[in-house]
Amino acid sequence: MLQVLGRSTSINVRKVLWLCAELDLPFTHEEWGAGHLSTRSEEFKALNPNSLVPVIKDGDLVLWESNAICRYLAALHGRTDLLPTDVQRRAVVEQWMDWQTTQLNNSWRYAFFALVRKAATYTDPEAIETSVVDWTRHMRILEAQLQRTGAFVTGAEFTLADLVLGLSTHRWFMTPMKRAYLPAVVEFYEHLSTRPPFIKHGRNDVP
Repeated sequence: MLQVLGRSTSINVRKVLWLCAELDLPFTHEEWGAGHLSTRSEEFKALNPNSLVPVIKDGDLVLWESNAICRYLAALHGRTDLLPTDVQRRAVVEQWMDWQTTQLNNSWRYAFFALVRKAATYTDPEAIETSVVDWTRHMRILEAQLQRTGAFVTGAEFTLADLVLGLSTHRWFMTPMKRAYLPAVVEFYEHLSTRPPFIKHGRNDVP
């Protein structure tokens, strides 16, 4: 049976948990990370030398990096609706998945750790404001894309791009700060909220 390792409050672990629910997959889940089993242990580093969650074990396969895990599970279970086989359509889905990881996530990091996590090393008001401005700029990019598609991130159908960006959108709304009004993002968030797996693993009390 598939094993998922990682604390259930992690935004990247929640990608995997949400996808497992969308796929109706049986799996076991172990809490690893802050407040749980240590990812710095030799046992965990043997699975992921980066000491980061999530990690999955599927038979002999050990896999880390949340987006790679999502692509693997969708492909393994033949979910071409989530990850198209057409090269161009798949590339667009993966483009937005990677944008979430490399661009959008980096924009909110300082503000999130300051305003939500209350981290002692994230207290510079100017750095917080800079992060909020950059976060807003990136969310406006998502807003423009959703206005073009009129539904989900890459078109009329729900894909892995919506899954990863849905969690980022939830974080946007859950962070206590002044936000720009982005109507297409609001509609996207409400549309995702009709999916029970998103309610369970995305739109919950965890930012």
